[in-house]
Amino acid sequence: MSIDLSKIPTPCYVIDESLLRKNLEKIQSVSQEAGVEIILAFKGFSLWKVFPIVHEYITGATASGANEARLAFEEMNCLAHTYSPAFTDVDFQTVLDCSSHITFNSLTQLEHFIDRVKAYQRAITIGLRVNPEFSEVATELYNPCAPGARLGITVDQLGNSLPEGVEGFHFHTLCESTSYDLEKTLEAFELHFGKFLGQLKWVNFGGGHLITRKGYDANHLVSVLKSFKSRWPNLSVILEPGSAFAWETGFLLASVVDVVENKGTKTAILNVSFTAHMPDCLEMPYQPKIRGAYQEAVEGKFACRMGGNSCLAGDYMGYWSFDQPLKPGDPILFEDMIHYTIVKTTMFNGVAHPSIGIWNETNGFTLLREFGYEDYKERMD
Repeated sequence: MSIDLSKIPTPCYVIDESLLRKNLEKIQSVSQEAGVEIILAFKGFSLWKVFPIVHEYITGATASGANEARLAFEEMNCLAHTYSPAFTDVDFQTVLDCSSHITFNSLTQLEHFIDRVKAYQRAITIGLRVNPEFSEVATELYNPCAPGARLGITVDQLGNSLPEGVEGFHFHTLCESTSYDLEKTLEAFELHFGKFLGQLKWVNFGGGHLITRKGYDANHLVSVLKSFKSRWPNLSVILEPGSAFAWETGFLLASVVDVVENKGTKTAILNVSFTAHMPDCLEMPYQPKIRGAYQEAVEGKFACRMGGNSCLAGDYMGYWSFDQPLKPGDPILFEDMIHYTIVKTTMFNGVAHPSIGIWNETNGFTLLREFGYEDYKERMD
């Protein structure tokens, strides 16, 4: 049963439940085969109205601060594994209330908050984010181990003794990466921090494990994880991918509002914005696929850029080419827009969020959320 696009309002993010379940089955399989815990990173996917589906396959979540930790507690019904580059005194009580693991980014943050963690009414395990000083992520914006990085403690900063109360290490070096990249990271991690691993209870390998991408070698990942566990049987191993959960599970459906031309350059003005709704395309950068279109200017085809509906001059991308000229009202379907894209959506320039919906074979399309003036106004309240 194909999705009937005519039943969907534009703009709208649409997640396909069957594709989400397929990814969840893959993630669950790796977790069980390798004997590791895989939890959902909200920074990549936090569509909480589908958490009941996610919870059928995995039961844990990782948070990057107080709000995400609260979302885990309230909507995933779990205590979060919480890490932040810098916790604040104001937010830390919420972090305590909603977390099972708290990982600090620096020794000064550890020293500042450790007494509050120890005094809390329930046991909370404490970790440090460490920097193995190795990563093969090509885009520097997404490389947490680039020279001068602010994320994590290097081995020279840690010295020769593990701070009292620390039970785990967390590192993050990957971005949409392979199991072979993880294998290389583990070599650097063990080289720098191996002297501490026998004293710990757990280690978190962070995110960026794109387990559900076509061609990802899941068998190799299982082998790498089992090998690490055999070397360090005292350690529980945690992975926290975000993109892998929602990879290729849905799309952003937009519409052409106008087509403008300036000195031979055609631009389709859409009812969505790259700046407001797809900032990851500009940051990474990457040009998303449009269903039914060519990914470049093709001679003899209708070639044009896609332009957003904000007033920012650079709110456009392109070129794409189409078999027929575009006209107002034509649908434009951006593929694979459920991971990261939704969580980065803003209401910059007063441009409203796209609606959010889910499609499955039983119920067809169900609208989960619409946004309007009050949502924009509340952000300025």
